[in-house]
This record gives sequence, C-alpha cells and structure tokens, in this order.
Amino acid sequence: MTMVSPSQRSIHWLRRSPLRTLTAVACVCSAVYWLGIASDRYVSESRLIIQSTSLHSGATLDLGTLISGASGGNRADQLLLREYLRSPDLAEYLDAKLRLRAHFSSEGDWLSRLWGADASRENFRAYYLRRVQVEYDEFAGVLVLKTQAYTPEVAQQINQALVSEGEGFMNRMAHAIAQDQVTFLEGQVEKLNAKVQSSRQALLDFQEKKGLISPEAAAQVIATIVASLQGQLADLQAQRGALQAYLVKDHANIVLLDQRIAAIEKQMAQEQAKLAAPGGKTLNRTAEAFAQLELQSQFALDMYKTALTALEQGRLEATRTLKKVSVLQQPNLPEDATEPRRLYTTFVWVIVILLLAGVAHLLQAIVRDHKD
Repeated sequence: MTMVSPSQRSIHWLRRSPLRTLTAVACVCSAVYWLGIASDRYVSESRLIIQSTSLHSGATLDLGTLISGASGGNRADQLLLREYLRSPDLAEYLDAKLRLRAHFSSEGDWLSRLWGADASRENFRAYYLRRVQVEYDEFAGVLVLKTQAYTPEVAQQINQALVSEGEGFMNRMAHAIAQDQVTFLEGQVEKLNAKVQSSRQALLDFQEKKGLISPEAAAQVIATIVASLQGQLADLQAQRGALQAYLVKDHANIVLLDQRIAAIEKQMAQEQAKLAAPGGKTLNRTAEAFAQLELQSQFALDMYKTALTALEQGRLEATRTLKKVSVLQQPNLPEDATEPRRLYTTFVWVIVILLLAGVAHLLQAIVRDHKD
C-alpha cells in the first residue's frame, strides 16, 4: 500500500478544486504584498478649530449640539472648511506648490503610487482624497487633518499648507461677505441721500411758489385774526342792542355801529375765505399739500439716518468678522511609518477573499444542483 504525504494530499486537494487554488493564491499574494511589498507611508496629523472674532449675543443651540455636548457655534464653518480642504481646486493648488503629482507618481510601490505624473484632474483628486483625510469630530468639535506621503517631510508640508490655506480661505470668505454687505449699504445710503435732497428741494420750491414759509403758521395767524374779529363783532352787536333800547333806528350812533359791524363781518368773510372755500385754492389745501411734502421729506430723512446707522454697524462688523483657524495640534513630523497597517490589512484582505470564495462556492453548488 502506497503512503501519500500531507503535502501531496494538499496538492491533490487543490488540483481537484480550481476555486480553492485561486483562493489560496489570492491569500498568499495578498499577504506577500501587504507584508513585504507595500511601501511605507508617513502620516502627519493636526487638529483645528475655527474661532470667530465677531461677538453675537443671540447664540442658538440645536438638538445635535445638546446631544453631542459640543459647541456648535462654528460647526457650519468647520464643515465648510472640510469641504474646501477636500476640493479639486485646493488639490491642484497644492500640486502646483508642492509638486504632489511628481512625488506620488515617483515614490512607492507600483500598486499604491499615482499612475502617471500627468494624471487628469479627476484621477489626481481621487488619489488626493485617499492621501488626505479631513474628519470632523462631532463630540470635540474639531477638525482632524491627516496627510499621508512617502516621506515624513512631504507629509508635514502638505499638512502645513492645508492649515495655512484653510485659514486664508475662511478669512477671504468672511471679508467678501462683509464687504458685499457694506457695498450694498453704501448704495442704499447714496440712494436715500438723493431722495432726501429731492424731497427737500420739492419743499423749498413749494414754499417759493406759494410765498409762504409755513402755511400752517399762516393759517394759525388768520384763525387768530378771525377769532379777534368775532370778539369785536360780539362787542359791537351788544352795544347796538343796548342803544336800540332807547334810541331810534336811524340814530347816528346806531348807524355808525351798523357800519362797523358790516365792515367787521366783511373782513371776517374775507379772512375765512382765505382759510377754506368750496373748490378754491385756499390756505387749508396749501397747508395740506405742504404737510404731505414735509412728511415725505421727514420720512426720507429718517430712512437716511437708519441707513447711515446700519452702514456704520456694517463697517464695524466687517472689521471683526475674522475667522481664525486655531491649531490645537501643529502638523507633526512623523518618525515612523504608520501606514499601511500591515497585519490588520492582511487579515482583512484574507477574510474578504475567503468570503468571496465562499459565495463563489455556493454559486457553483447551486449551478450543479440545477444541472442534476
């Protein structure tokens, strides 16, 4: 009886199943690559938080802030900064400044490097996102920035450039918004100033046309005159009534009083006609038109004052809307290569290969059952 060694039985077992052979080869290749071939990558890490110099008393809290316990005042700014640090424009800027395409295409093993120093924008950004990680820590409320490169110096340079450019971006954006607000307010002030000047000129033209500084004051003077005439008329009528008690109707004194009463009544009619008359250009209509012009002028002046106040407040806000990117942890110069995590990555790949092999074996079994 011929004895078969364990190695021969293993070879025979692999030959009987091509899937098992392929799985074993894939596991071995994966282990060889991750444990021996994969190039070391150095990771530089920094932690950032955005602080604003603007002081707003109306701070609000949302449910996410209450649950996480983090300060949510700058959460939107930090998420915006994260998107900018991951943007294609910044990737191209860093490539022009640090020659990232040349570094990532000339260093490292053939599988992990950037294929081609003239890679397209899309391919370069996809590779850039694999080497630059920007994560927002919801609990601590900080941005965690990790950059990978094949040398410690380049990893640190990328991280430092991202921190510097991120701070410049936040300040440029804040200043642009503030400047837009100031420009808008300046335009409104100019328009309202022109409106004030126009309304004041209309008021002056009306005064010159009517020959009156204040129709209301003139009306008050006429009303005072009418009241005085009414008092004089009442006295004369009382005197005439007293004389008619013992003098004849055509007595000289009674005739004189009648003439004075008629003159006063005529004068009163004339003065009252100046104040008001049906369909006439009387002083009450002049006073009403003057009041409308004066009201419009005052309203335009109040709006102008409000716009001036808003403009000064806008300028003050523009001077204190700086967004400072505070670095809680400076970009470090790594000493040891922490990527790739060789044992962990090898284990993960082996598990994935075995799972895929199990799925393929199950499919083969299903196909054989259907053939039978």
